[in-house]
Amino acid sequence: MPRVIDLTLPLASGDRGVHIEPARRLQTDGWNATTLCLYSHCGTHVDAPVHFGAGAQTIDSITIEDLVGPARVADVRPVEPRALIGPEQLGCVPEGFRPGESLLICTGWSAYYGQARYRDELPRISAELARWCVQNKVRMLGVEPPSVADVNNIEELTEVHRILFEGSVIVVEGLANLTSLSRPEVTFIALPLKIVAGDGAPARAIAIEED
Repeated sequence: MPRVIDLTLPLASGDRGVHIEPARRLQTDGWNATTLCLYSHCGTHVDAPVHFGAGAQTIDSITIEDLVGPARVADVRPVEPRALIGPEQLGCVPEGFRPGESLLICTGWSAYYGQARYRDELPRISAELARWCVQNKVRMLGVEPPSVADVNNIEELTEVHRILFEGSVIVVEGLANLTSLSRPEVTFIALPLKIVAGDGAPARAIAIEED
């Protein structure tokens, strides 16, 4: 039987960009319901090109076929805080990489979710690696930190995102549990909420490992 691994961070009220409050109570209203206030790039999420002005494509217009497919896993551990990850750290991934495959970069960084270092000391993708993804026609690039680039450096943040978006690479950020993957090739699925005209949206992401 295939093994399914959840790659999604849990969202709890009080997490960065997450506010959840009761809307109805079973005891008083007859049912339970909550009101969700979510930043469009909280937790595990998918970016759309409009996020950085790299085209007009919004999250609801990304085709479902582009959010499902084979992926290669690059384990770059151990990784230092603020490390810049380049193509030379992909190991054997470039060998036989096929256009249209996705790339998941395992850093173990999701272990720091909820800590200041998760955002402020994140290892990030170099511009060279972003260009490698474009040249090799990577479908989705998935990372564990909350961004592919330094969130405290707007120049780097813009450059790396624009390289990827303008090269038609879908960006998936805030993945979890990549250290649980046991195979170098998986089926990767990342389905964002279908927000009309959205610049991004929280997503449920999974990997499927075949026997």
